[in-house]
Amino acid sequence: MELLNAIGGKALALLGATLAAALACVGSAKGTGITGEAGAGLVSEDPSKSGKAMIMQVIPGTQGLYGFVIFFLAYSKITGLDSITVAQGMEIISACLPIGIGGLLSAIAQGKVAAASINILAKKPDDWSKGMIMCIIVEFYAILCLLASFLMLNAI
Repeated sequence: MELLNAIGGKALALLGATLAAALACVGSAKGTGITGEAGAGLVSEDPSKSGKAMIMQVIPGTQGLYGFVIFFLAYSKITGLDSITVAQGMEIISACLPIGIGGLLSAIAQGKVAAASINILAKKPDDWSKGMIMCIIVEFYAILCLLASFLMLNAI
């Protein structure tokens, strides 16, 4: 407990906000990179499919946005309080973890699904929306993580 008191509640809260944004953005960078590699291969063969390939690449980037939304909400809460106890700092860290961890993992998984969906676009261009539906299924869990973090932050 001495260590936590030495760190301070505000530092813990800021760590939570940082984790929400950083982990979700790292996942999005990885997910969009995976999809971008697949999309670049397709576009080198058929440049007319670049628009749809870019749409697929953008999809795993939403988790980074969700992480930033929670960062902003947490940061607003931190700056709105005169002082933050260690307990409040731990509450903010806990509230930020769902989107941080969930955003990281779901963005990478979604990047893999989107990259596989590039294959649908390559082989059956009229069926490319089926790949988007598969990506949306992964997105649902990122949205649940966003909602969990949002509700927990609002309860503090």
